[in-house]
Amino acid sequence: MALYQAPSFEALERLSRSRDADLTRRELVNPDRIRGRGAQSNASGRFEAFQRESFDDGWDNVEPMPVFETVEHTERAKSIITSNDSPDIAFERSINAYRGCEHGCSYCFARPSHAYLGHSAGIDFERDIYVKTNAVETLKAEFAAKNYRPKPIAMGTNTDPYQPAERKHQLTRGILEVMLETKHPVMITTKSALILRDLDLLEKLAKLGLAKVAISVTSMDHKLSRKMEPRASSPARRLEAIKGLSEAGIPTAIFASPMIPAINDMELERILDAGKAQGAISAQMILLRLPGEVRDVFREWLLRHFPDRVRHVLSLVRDTHAGKDYDSRFGTRMTGEGPYATLLSQRFEKARERYGLDAKLPPLRNDLFVAPKLETNQLSLF
Repeated sequence: MALYQAPSFEALERLSRSRDADLTRRELVNPDRIRGRGAQSNASGRFEAFQRESFDDGWDNVEPMPVFETVEHTERAKSIITSNDSPDIAFERSINAYRGCEHGCSYCFARPSHAYLGHSAGIDFERDIYVKTNAVETLKAEFAAKNYRPKPIAMGTNTDPYQPAERKHQLTRGILEVMLETKHPVMITTKSALILRDLDLLEKLAKLGLAKVAISVTSMDHKLSRKMEPRASSPARRLEAIKGLSEAGIPTAIFASPMIPAINDMELERILDAGKAQGAISAQMILLRLPGEVRDVFREWLLRHFPDRVRHVLSLVRDTHAGKDYDSRFGTRMTGEGPYATLLSQRFEKARERYGLDAKLPPLRNDLFVAPKLETNQLSLF
């Protein structure tokens, strides 16, 4: 099988290896096959019995290789609410109606989870999308349990609830309808302006003190944003979403996340300024995280788009984690340590204070919850 190599790619590989000798080498996919994708390769998942490895056998392909089209898989979820006890996360419960995310962010920390499904954390994560078709009915059943006690549920913690598949399946909208019906608190994080479609539901929830939203903006540069998040909404559309949500009375924050050294960190203040101008009342920031396979996926993205910065970017990342690519310790994994991390944190705090974004979004109410009534043919004994 003949493999594609971009002009001067071998030279870029040699350059990368000479500067970062510990990085493994994998073949990058022909860019014509992965338009609109963030990952540049599709290495086998770590739990697969066999590992696929491409090599050049000396024969040219008669026909071009097909593009990596999105494939949807139907999943019937046994439960839909996930709990966590991480001390550095501001929620205990979350919902993810989709596995995988078509937005294609090369730095997405959720990529390694696709390995549990027998897929690659690379291109597979962006094209093999699992749709939990029974998410709404499962949520109702969990809410109806006699021992259920309401606490705010976060959406968008692993994969984006408003990714392209949501236009067709509308699972997020169905979940919000259940939240409104039961008066249950919910908080959403997204990179998609599609959230404005559900403004009617979010406005009603917010009036009851049951909803708040965070819009993630990583760059104000449209070209850079398209490279970083190929199928997410443009920066302008995300700012429009902040404005629409704010004008509807929905508490809205802007997330400048992740901040990537020498890629978008110089835009931190500009992002916060733009968010404030559109009505955001709070701001948060997270430093780039590279757990598991994300390290190699991100490194290949750098090699494709910023080959001259590979060594510099990864060096700065390691400086924030005591020489390691990633530090999983609670409290430091999202902020880092050392001079660079400290300076970035100081810049963020000063900018947040300057633009009046240092307030926290208001807490959500738990006291209005009304358990849903499930349709059943069985008579109650009590």
